[in-house]
Formats: sequence, C-alpha cells, structure tokens
Amino acid sequence: MSAATNPRLEVLRELRDEVLHNYGTGRPLVAVDGIDGAGTTAFADDLAAVFAEVGHPTERADVDDFRSGDTEASAESHFLDEAAFRSALVIPFRAGGETSYRTSATAGVEEKTAPADTVLIVAGPFLHRPGLVGLWNYSVFLEVPSQSAPDDERRYLAEVRPRTRAVAIVDNADPERPVRRFADSC
Repeated sequence: MSAATNPRLEVLRELRDEVLHNYGTGRPLVAVDGIDGAGTTAFADDLAAVFAEVGHPTERADVDDFRSGDTEASAESHFLDEAAFRSALVIPFRAGGETSYRTSATAGVEEKTAPADTVLIVAGPFLHRPGLVGLWNYSVFLEVPSQSAPDDERRYLAEVRPRTRAVAIVDNADPERPVRRFADSC
C-alpha cells in the first residue's frame, strides 16, 4: 500500500474503507454521480486505484458508454439505453462466476469476467434517478457549483435531490482538496 497521502487520497481511502467494511464480499455496485464538470470519471478512476492499493479487484464503467441512439430521448433519461446497461453489465456482473459482462454497449467491446469479490464502480450523471437508484449498494454524489448547469441538470438536482439519496456526499469544487460532507441532522 502506498504511504503517500494528500487530501484527495484521504477522502478516496475513507470511501474505499467504508465500501469494504460494508461490502467486503460479493459484487457491490458503486455509483459516482455528479453534474457535468463534477469530475465523476476522474474520481471513479482514482477510487478504483485506491482499491488496487489494498489488492481489492475493481471494474470501471461509465454510464455514457451505454447511451442510446435516440436523439429524442428525454433529458431525464440522459439518452441512456437502460435495457442495454442492465443486460450487458449490471445483471451479468452481479451473477458472478463465469458469467461475462461488457462495460460498454459499443460494438466490438470485449466481454470480461472478474473475481468473485470485484467492486464495480460506475461514473456518470443522473445515477440517482428513478430506475437506477436501486441498483447501487453504495453511491457518491460529487457536489460542485451548479449556477451555470444546463436546465436538465438543475431540474435533476431540484426534483431527484441526489444529495439526499447518496450514501456519501463529496464537495469536489476543488478536485485536489475534496471534502466529505454529512447531510444528517445529528
């Protein structure tokens, strides 16, 4: 394990330790949600890297790799081909064993298998919306200033309220110095 530390690594390691404490066996699904510009992909990649520090296997996927070709899709669906996302990735990944899965709906993407206790980390926007929120064993919502967010993202924040659905809230306004926030009233 790496002895190096900084504020970002401290937050990432705290989240990793929480996931492993609660879901150390099995195949948990972890969502890293946030509006455009929140840094979900980089955060999810770095989260996978801190799992690797302790030798725990992870798989990475981005919800954007399962976009539908439907340009008339609603903003709420964010053009996600939810059926492909579930059938190509979520269902086979959870099945475990020798069942193969794909981390993208793109043609030509190889099917994969993974060890029994692999953690799947999925990054992208709108991951706490109805239809997806129930998939996650653990979820992170990355907060960043949203004043200039597009209408669909502002509507998502107001109507879905991902901050109230996430297990962990991280203020990622400064990606080098993220801060874990707690929304409880204790």
